[in-house]
Amino acid sequence: MQQSMADRLRARCRQLGFSTVQVGEMAGVNRTFVYDIMRGRSGNPNLEKLQRVAEVLKVERNWLLHGLGEVEGEKPIFDNPEQSFVAVPYVNARPSMGGGQMVEFEPDYGRPYHFQQSWIRHTLRSDPTHLRMMHVEGDSMMPTLHDRDIVLVDTSRRSPTPPGIFVLHDGMGLVAKRLEHIPNSDPPRVRIISDNAHYSPYEGMADEVNIIGRIRWFAREM
Repeated sequence: MQQSMADRLRARCRQLGFSTVQVGEMAGVNRTFVYDIMRGRSGNPNLEKLQRVAEVLKVERNWLLHGLGEVEGEKPIFDNPEQSFVAVPYVNARPSMGGGQMVEFEPDYGRPYHFQQSWIRHTLRSDPTHLRMMHVEGDSMMPTLHDRDIVLVDTSRRSPTPPGIFVLHDGMGLVAKRLEHIPNSDPPRVRIISDNAHYSPYEGMADEVNIIGRIRWFAREM
């Protein structure tokens, strides 16, 4: 399929995560200049302005015009990019839902899981590079999480506000627990909660609780 200049500009902006406004501002051109190209309304744009846009997008101007020339890094995907899948690496870690366990938090790149890019971008509103997969162990988060459930952890989400379920080092080991900020605590403290009523909640200093990331999704083998 032959791509147009509009296709190439849209695909490169999408790949880099730039909006029309951002490209226009960084290139020092009116955003309508970029918008008109994207909408196919400008087949013969000002070359000086287009050169500045190309520099922002780290491509040669001729690539935008004709699809010829260099593109820094990987070339963007044109065929239904929102339907493409991205690999999320598996981490050889077992967050305990009990007393905690010290483990290494290193990706096992031989065991990736694949998710639709559009779901990660628009539903999770996350960057795939910040995501990790891991199994959890124990029963302290029952009935929400079961032993051996696999969870998707967003390592860019490390704030317990709003409350949620996180993977964290609590001072004793790596655990999966529900966290909430204790209002008006000075210095700031967090409450660490198990969904299983047989486990008592406990508190910790916010700067002593090492939050690895927020759990955004889980799956269970039946």
